[in-house]
Amino acid sequence: MGKYYTPETVQWLKEDWQCTIVRAAMAVDDSDGYITNPEIEKNKIFTVIDAAIAEGIYVIVDWHSHHAEDYEEQAKLFFSEVAEKYGNQPNIIYELYNEPLDVAWNTVLKPYHEAVLAEIRKHDPDNIVICGTRNWSQNVDDVIGNEIDDDNVVYTLHYYAATHKQELRDIAQEAIDNNIALFVTEFGTTDYSGDGFIDVEEANTWWNFLDENKISWCNWSIADKSENSAALFPNTSTEGQWNESDLTQSGLLVREELKSKNPNFK
Repeated sequence: MGKYYTPETVQWLKEDWQCTIVRAAMAVDDSDGYITNPEIEKNKIFTVIDAAIAEGIYVIVDWHSHHAEDYEEQAKLFFSEVAEKYGNQPNIIYELYNEPLDVAWNTVLKPYHEAVLAEIRKHDPDNIVICGTRNWSQNVDDVIGNEIDDDNVVYTLHYYAATHKQELRDIAQEAIDNNIALFVTEFGTTDYSGDGFIDVEEANTWWNFLDENKISWCNWSIADKSENSAALFPNTSTEGQWNESDLTQSGLLVREELKSKNPNFK
């Protein structure tokens, strides 16, 4: 996926897909992630950030881990650096924890988020910060009554359309009804594995739900991996200029949705 972290890809997503936001997911605890290769991985993210700023769109800086609480000190260091370098840019959105597993909000996740948030706020007082929630960022209802004390914090909701359906929308609705701000930083048109069949009906049901509740979203993913959630076929150019024949069924579906929502954005 990192091979598409190029200025040309960001420019094409804005100009051809009418994207108003991109998400720069940084692997953390994989064998080649930030913990092992911090400078290499960090510079990939900086490339996307710089490109998004140049194009005048938002960029989510994502600490992409399922065990971020094990790397709190590294997260504090990374986000402090990002905030110091880019915190004066309104384009920046910080995502502190991609998808926690089944760990408690009150005793694990909230303290982690507060610790990392404090480092960001030393340099950036007001850009949006997105906080991951329990169970693959699905139990957003855990936050009700125990929110983080910051006016510009929102909470992560993730779904894969062929797996997560009305039950998860009901959880999200409960959070919304309790004034919990949500952001779908990742969703797929497939099942939770990132593969399987593309559920067009559920994808549209979810988009309608998000529109009704004014919730922003990012799709997983601009990649050429051999799985159905990838937007691109293998060996598609990393420099944009894609034809429709370069796009998978999921890529075509997401592009069409974006272009219908942002027809005049260039």
